[in-house]
Amino acid sequence: MTAPATAAIARGPQPLFAGRLLVFAAIAMSALTLRLAVTSFSPLASQISGDLGFSSTVVGVFGMIPTAMFAVFGLLTPAIARRLGLEWTALLAMMMAGVGMLTRAMVGDTWSLLTLSALALGGMGIGNVVIPPLVKRYFGDRLALMSSIYITGVQIGTIVPALVAVPLAEVFDWRISLGVWSLLGFAAAAPWLMILARGRKRSDGTAAPERPSESHAPGRPWRSPVGWGMAGMFGMTSLITYSMFTWIPKILTEAGASEAFAGSMVAVFSFMGLIAAFAAPSVCARMRNPFPIVVGCAVCYAIGFTGLFLAPMSAPILWVLVIGLGPSTFPMSLTLINLRTRTHAGSAALSGFTQGIGYTVACIGPLLFGVLHESTGGWGAPFALLAAAVVVVLISAWAACKPRMLEDSWGAKTA
Repeated sequence: MTAPATAAIARGPQPLFAGRLLVFAAIAMSALTLRLAVTSFSPLASQISGDLGFSSTVVGVFGMIPTAMFAVFGLLTPAIARRLGLEWTALLAMMMAGVGMLTRAMVGDTWSLLTLSALALGGMGIGNVVIPPLVKRYFGDRLALMSSIYITGVQIGTIVPALVAVPLAEVFDWRISLGVWSLLGFAAAAPWLMILARGRKRSDGTAAPERPSESHAPGRPWRSPVGWGMAGMFGMTSLITYSMFTWIPKILTEAGASEAFAGSMVAVFSFMGLIAAFAAPSVCARMRNPFPIVVGCAVCYAIGFTGLFLAPMSAPILWVLVIGLGPSTFPMSLTLINLRTRTHAGSAALSGFTQGIGYTVACIGPLLFGVLHESTGGWGAPFALLAAAVVVVLISAWAACKPRMLEDSWGAKTA
């Protein structure tokens, strides 16, 4: 971390926008971009498949690409950031997202659509990892507030495209509906270009864009219980969340609900994530050891899963609302990335390891949930899978939430 940035933290919280309004805008706009390619596609999958002529199996492949790209680039991004610097890496992420979203709306064949979707999602995977250390670098005195802002931005960028994708396609066509979100990716790239254009020397005493040579040596989060605790907590939370996104409609329709009602429950589940994004980072930052919050999340899972399994239509809204509180461990994980590291280099290493391992695990969640349902003919085995995941969340969070720093135990020397 630069000396001015360290000095600012030592003085205590500074005015949020003092000398850093542009980077605030860059982080906020980037956060809005990080899920656009996922939720703008899913509602249009049937229209696109009818036009381009691909099967439901290929639709399933599209469903696996997001977590696969997030996993791959979660592991690659720390090395990219060490080579380019954090700000150049953020710019690369937004340009990949914008170009991928724009060009995939123009294609006429399935493989091009897959390839360009992977390009956009790769950019978003880079953005997932690089935003937390950027928050730590520029807003080390406002970690809880900025974590809430960018995680809320991610949630808004998840919900809004899903709500408007079909109406946009009805007014225009699916290509416009799919490609219009590229504008936000390019818009998010603009402030990063301006930040980089200013150069390193700043008259206002705030942190300046780092040069690649300033990046610290790579750490070894896999040698630390903090690293594995974070990866387990994030990964199992993601596995549960993506499983619920995928399978809540099927669970409820098999229990007698209409397709419209079952689909609306996915929106309810998503909305609870927005509430958690507002509250969890601040609460987490105020507690020396936030493990009790994780226990509360586990209780919510237990109540909701039991109700959804034993009596899904007795109080479906209640079950989904309660389950929706469980993934509060997602914004907690993203906040702890900065709270359990001393430097932005440590934050970048922990962010990449946590999300790389976590999204790798999340890839198998919806698939395994479906395989267990199909092989057993019921929902008992799939819910047992989720119960096991909750146990892993608790065990992992016990290690992740302890008040200790990654750099003290990862076996690498950082500045």
